[in-house]
Amino acid sequence: MKEKLIRFMQGRYGADSFGRFLSGAAMVLLLLSLLLRQRAFYPLALAVLVYCYFRIFSKNIAKRYAENQKYLAVTAGMRRFWKKKKWKLGQRKTHHIYRCPGCRQKIRIPRGKGRIEIRCPKCNGKFVKNS
Repeated sequence: MKEKLIRFMQGRYGADSFGRFLSGAAMVLLLLSLLLRQRAFYPLALAVLVYCYFRIFSKNIAKRYAENQKYLAVTAGMRRFWKKKKWKLGQRKTHHIYRCPGCRQKIRIPRGKGRIEIRCPKCNGKFVKNS
């Protein structure tokens, strides 16, 4: 059975970032149609889901790749923003992040070092903070 599926999917595009977004959007629309009891969301959700599966089983790989690259280009700023937020949250466990009072440069200091004098690498200004 697995071999038949592999043979069937050969030469087809498969799942990508845009496809995952479409399937998530379809699920959200289905939930909205259930919770709000609005009939308009249901056909829209089915249309999005059908388009998602159309993309997965498509043999026009170049066109599907171009669609995915367009999606990635449009969402690049938002993905970069959330990646930066996630990195900052991870750093809060091990480091303090201070701003230099002179030039507003962000400086990352390890936690647990006590009261230390911090030298700004940009303006060479010095200030004292707790780590």
